[in-house]
Amino acid sequence: MFDQLEKINQRPLPYEFYTAQDLWDDDYVSTQMLEYHLNPDSDLASRKMEFIDRSAQWIAARFGLGEGKSVCDFGCGPGLYTSRFAQTGAKVTGLDFSRNSLAYAKRQAEENGFDIEYRLGNYLDFQSDEKYDLITMIYLDFCPLSPEQRKTLLDIFHKHLKDDGRVFMDVLTLAFFEQSNGEKTYEYSAQDGFWAAGPYYVFNNTWKYTDINLLLNKHVIVEENRTREICNWLQCFDRRSFAQEAEAGGFEVLESYSNTAGGVFEEKGTEMAMVLKKH
Repeated sequence: MFDQLEKINQRPLPYEFYTAQDLWDDDYVSTQMLEYHLNPDSDLASRKMEFIDRSAQWIAARFGLGEGKSVCDFGCGPGLYTSRFAQTGAKVTGLDFSRNSLAYAKRQAEENGFDIEYRLGNYLDFQSDEKYDLITMIYLDFCPLSPEQRKTLLDIFHKHLKDDGRVFMDVLTLAFFEQSNGEKTYEYSAQDGFWAAGPYYVFNNTWKYTDINLLLNKHVIVEENRTREICNWLQCFDRRSFAQEAEAGGFEVLESYSNTAGGVFEEKGTEMAMVLKKH
C-alpha cells in the first residue's frame, strides 16, 4: 500500500503523460462532461451561456462572419459556438474527439436546420482540402498541449488558413500560474460521482513547474477493478512567450484581449485571447 501511495504522489516529468484521449473516450466521464458543457450556470467545461452568447456575437462582428465566409472551430464540443456561428450564414466546421459531444451537436444542428460539418477526431491529426477565413480554438484548449503538440497544431492552422484569414484563440496567463497553489486532496464517492457510476477513491495532486510556467492537475481514480490516471497539463503564457511561439509557427499576433468577448486586455488578468494572422 505504501508503495502504491508513493507512486500516486510522484511528480511526473513535464508532459511525461498525455491522457486527454483516455478522458474523452470514457463513456461515463464524457457523458458527465457533456452535462457540464450544457449547464448554463457552470463554467467547468464551457463558459456560462450568457458569456458564450456575448462572445459569439463579438466574434461574428469582429471577423465579419456571414454568407461567403468559412470558419472551423477546433475543440467544438457540443457545438455551443458552431451553432451560433451558423446563424450568421457562414459555412461552419466543428472538430472534436468526444463522440458524445459531437452526437449532441449534430442533433442540435438537425433540429435547428443548421448546415454544419462535424468531424470526429484528434485535431492534431486534422487534414482537409479546405482553407478557412477564421479558425477558432476557444476555452484554453491550447494550454494542455506539449510544446511539440502546440507546434503541430500551429502548423495545421497555418496550412488550413486562407492567406488573409485569422486565428482566434485564448490561453491562461502567468497571473493564473502565480495564483495557483500546489495541492493534494483525497475524495471518496459511493455512487454517481464525476469519475465513475460506482464507488471509487480519487487522489488529486496539483504541481507547479516554476521554471517553465507549467501546471499539472493529476487525478488517480481507484475503483474495485481498475485504476486510472488523468493528467491535465496547463501551460501558462505572457504576451511575449505566446508571441514567440506564434512567430515560430508562422504567425503574427495582431490583437490581444482579456477574453473571447473582446474585453480590454488586462496585464493582471488570468486569461488572454489573441488574433493571429499569417506572416
